[in-house]
Amino acid sequence: MNRLNTLSGQRSWAIGALRRFSRSTAAMLLCVVVAGYVALGAASSGSFFEGPSVRVFLQYLATPILIGLAQMVALCVGQLNLAVGALGGFTACLMGVLMADHGMPAGLAVIVGLSTATAIGLATGVAIVATQINGFIVTLATMTILLGAQYRLTGTRTVDGYSRTLRDFGSAAPLNTPLVFVTALVAAALLAAFMYRTVAGRRLLAAGGNPLAARLSGISTDRQIVVAHTLSGLLIGVAAVTATASLPGVNRSVGGDWLLPSFAAPIIGGVALTGGSIAVLGTVLAAFVTRLIDAARAQFSLDPSWVNLLIGLVVLGTVAGGRLHQTRLEKSPQSPTALPQKGGAQ
Repeated sequence: MNRLNTLSGQRSWAIGALRRFSRSTAAMLLCVVVAGYVALGAASSGSFFEGPSVRVFLQYLATPILIGLAQMVALCVGQLNLAVGALGGFTACLMGVLMADHGMPAGLAVIVGLSTATAIGLATGVAIVATQINGFIVTLATMTILLGAQYRLTGTRTVDGYSRTLRDFGSAAPLNTPLVFVTALVAAALLAAFMYRTVAGRRLLAAGGNPLAARLSGISTDRQIVVAHTLSGLLIGVAAVTATASLPGVNRSVGGDWLLPSFAAPIIGGVALTGGSIAVLGTVLAAFVTRLIDAARAQFSLDPSWVNLLIGLVVLGTVAGGRLHQTRLEKSPQSPTALPQKGGAQ
C-alpha cells in the first residue's frame, strides 16, 4: 500500500511539474526553437539538418549561451553588466597574444584568461560597492577601459598564430556535437545547480528580490553584488575561451557584437530586470532563438542590421509585456499590494 501511495504521489508530482512547464516561458521558447529549426531545414531543402550544418550551428551557439548566462547572473541581483563584450574581447585577445607572441601553452593561457576575467569581474563588483555608484556607470567605465586595453594588445592586426591545441578543441565535434557547445551546456548545468541548490545561490536571489528583507535576514547585499559580478566575469572568461577556440583569429572586433545578445537571452528567457529571478533553461533556449535568427539571415542573405532590429524589438516587447503584466497584478484586487478601492470596507 505504501508503495502504491508513493508511486501515486510521484505521478501526481510529475503531472503537476509538466503542467507548470507547459505554461512557462521555457516551454514557449522550446516550441519556437523546434518550429524555427524545422522551418529553416525545409527552406534549405534539408541541408540545414545535415551533420556539417548542425555542427556549425551548435559551434557558434556556445558563446551566446555563455554571455547570456553571464548577464543573467548580474541581473539576478538587480545589476547591469555593460562590459560583457569588452571583457570577453579583451580576454580573448589576451589569450591569443600570450600564445602567439609569447609561446605560452594553451592550458596555461586559458587559466590566465579565466583568472583575469574573474579578477576584473571581482574588481568591478568591489568598485560598485565601495563607491556606491550605479552599476550601469561602473560597468560602462569598465567597458571603455577594456576596449582601450584590447586595442593596445592587438592594434589593427589579427592574432591567428596561437596554439593548435586550442584550435583542435574548437573544431572537435564527436557525433557532430562541438565540444565548445558541450562546454556551454555544462556551464549552464553547473550554474543552475549553484543557484538552485546552494545557500550561496539562494542568497544571491534573496538579495536581488528584496534587498531590505535580505539585510534584515543577515544577508550582506553588498557581498552578493560582488559575488554576482565575479561569477559573471568567470562566465565571460569561459565565453572568451570558446570564442578564441572557434574563431580563425582574434582582433579588436571580438566581443563588439556581444552586448545585445547578452541582454536578449536572459530577458527573452524570462529574467526580470528588477532582480530576484533567474531562468537558466529559458536563457539557453532564448540563445537558440537568437542563433536561429542569425542563421536565417545567412540563409536568406538578409542585411545584418535587420537582425539587430528584430532582436531589439523582441527584447523591448518582452520588457514592456512583463511590465504591463506586473502592473495588472498590482492593480488586481487579489494582489496583496493592491490599494483598497473607494467605498470598500474600512
